[in-house]
Amino acid sequence: MSKIKFSGIFPALPTPLTENGAVNSVVAKQLMQDQLAQGVKGFYVAGATGEGVLLHNEQRKTIAQAAVEACRGRGKVIVHTGAINVEDALELTRHATSIGADAISSILPSIYFPCSTEEIVSYYKELANMTDLPIIIYANLIGTGGNIQEIMGRLLTETTNVIGVKDTRANYYEMWRLKQLNGGDINIINGPDESLLCGLSMGADAGIGSTYNIMPKWFVELYDKFKSGDMEGARELQTSINRVIEVLLAWSDKSIISPVKEVLRLQGYDMLWTAKPLKRFPIEKSDAFKNALIEAGFPFFK
Repeated sequence: MSKIKFSGIFPALPTPLTENGAVNSVVAKQLMQDQLAQGVKGFYVAGATGEGVLLHNEQRKTIAQAAVEACRGRGKVIVHTGAINVEDALELTRHATSIGADAISSILPSIYFPCSTEEIVSYYKELANMTDLPIIIYANLIGTGGNIQEIMGRLLTETTNVIGVKDTRANYYEMWRLKQLNGGDINIINGPDESLLCGLSMGADAGIGSTYNIMPKWFVELYDKFKSGDMEGARELQTSINRVIEVLLAWSDKSIISPVKEVLRLQGYDMLWTAKPLKRFPIEKSDAFKNALIEAGFPFFK
């Protein structure tokens, strides 16, 4: 049976929060339903964009439950269960399995303790023993601590349910190398929004991204154009997307989460608050921010 379980566009879901930190499931479900109607294939829940490691387990369980309820029969849910404390990660993995999520994903427990290859393999094998769901490991430039090629090669042979990699390194030669494992039967998911087309060109089956939330239509069209062989059309869409991303980066204070949430707020979703210590977008700058997006060609305001 093929390990390629996920293809298409998967927004990395932001977590709607109230001022006191409660998860607003109603807003989350509305956002997901609207995006599913625009052609996305599912969601990556409680990852970095979802502020997952800043939330306590009950908050993370709430947003995972909301995603499963919103997507049932319409899209797939990949729940990020990585946590600094491994027992928390295992608890969240058990929960995601029990509510009917479609897959598990996880970063390593902490960037403060670089892990050996053996420790990384052992961690993912422990997750794999906790669930029968597919597992997608995480390859990034911070805290990986090992050779992803070797790690994934071992996990593909030493487990039955580790199926692929969410690769955010923007090193497309290394992504290509991963895709050569297991005769190509490995689920590769592109991370960087600004180079989705690069990832698809080098073998990625899907994309997960923060800015997919505010322009899902463009990302779905880019994916479809690539699949149909319209490379010029796909390149033009990537260019339009990147002009918007440049504005988001220019208006971000280290993290792109607050600008993305502010665009969603301007689009009509209650997305004002962020998890501490992240700061919410300064409302007094909202009009200027919106105008900058419009000037960059962003058409997705009501």
